[in-house]
This record gives sequence, structure tokens and C-alpha cells, in this order.
Amino acid sequence: MAQVIAKGLRERSYAVDVAGDGNAALYQTSINDYDLILLDVLLPGPDGFQVCSELRARGDATPVLMLTARATVDDRITGLDAGADDYLTKPFAFRELLARIRALLRREPQLHSDLVEIEDLVLDAASHRVARAGRQIELTAKEYALLEYLVRRAGRLVSRSEIAAHVWDESFDPFSNTIEVYVNRLRKKVDEPHRVKLIHTARGFGYVLREAVGP
Repeated sequence: MAQVIAKGLRERSYAVDVAGDGNAALYQTSINDYDLILLDVLLPGPDGFQVCSELRARGDATPVLMLTARATVDDRITGLDAGADDYLTKPFAFRELLARIRALLRREPQLHSDLVEIEDLVLDAASHRVARAGRQIELTAKEYALLEYLVRRAGRLVSRSEIAAHVWDESFDPFSNTIEVYVNRLRKKVDEPHRVKLIHTARGFGYVLREAVGP
């Protein structure tokens, strides 16, 4: 089930790591910075309740969406008391899971709105549509994920390592030029037809998307 969910999320532009048991989950969350954690209650080793309690005890405030086959009120209360932000009972529709994820991500200040505008660039996170100067821009799933990451952090320099961690997954090769290739693709689609350029390189550090006054 974890692999099926991960595949579906990756197809919708999310970068996903999968932990197969409670100890792996605690380790992964100790070395990586996540925007959201999907946590199954019936994990081998420490179960989902224990993992969530441990995350909160060590000060990890990452939003947690618990997934479980247990539908009783007591189980839901146990999950919420352990520190979960939301609780989804199996079986569930994948569309509902996506909606719950979007709702939890919107609680973060930098992810507050589904609709984001920078200059004449408009990004709709709910539909994954992007337009500039009123014209739709066709992007692949990974191009969209990279653009959204830059848009959500508009005006702030982001490093290659930050991009790799949040847009790609644990299989990303840090020595490849993949990020540069995708940034160039975005420049051709987002910036090239327009006088005002939005995507800029901070040489030796990374990239920044910001409003600018022409080339």
C-alpha cells in the first residue's frame, strides 16, 4: 500500500521517501526535513501512535496525517492525542488523501494559498496549472514540482541540496546535472518568451525566483 500511495503522489509532483517500519520512520525523520508525514498506525516495530508521540517529544512539528484501518472513536482520539494533525480511515479514495494533504500543507505559512501570483505568473496548486501573462504553460510533473518549490520560496535563495531534498527523492544522484537541466527547461517555458525574467541563478549557491525589472 505504501508503494502504491508513493507512486500516486510522485505522479502528482510530490517527492516521496518510504519507511517500512517505525524505527526506519524515526531515523528518516531525524536526518531529513519533510513538509508532511503520512503515518500508518500498524507499522512494524514502534507503531504509528508511538512514532508520532516520539516525533512530538523531540520537537518535530511536521504535519502528520495518520492512516489506519481502525475506525473507532477511541482510536481516532488516541491518534490525535499522540500529536497527529489529521486522521484518515482505510479504505479511502485517493482523491480524498490528496485533498487532506493539500489542506495540511496550506497550514504552513509559506504554503498558505493554492493560488500564488508572482508578477504575471500564476500557479494554481490545486489543479497544478501554471499560466504567465494569461497563457497556459504546459509542464511535466517534475517541472511543475520544481517551479512550485521556487514559487513558494519566492525572493529566497534555495540551494541545490534543498531542491534535491524537496523536489526529488532519496534516489537522487547529488553529482548529476539534473537540477540544472530542469531549471533550463523552466527558463525556456516560463521566462524565455517574456521581457521580465523571474528565475535567477545565484552562482555557487543555487537559485531564486523573484520579481525583476527586465533582463
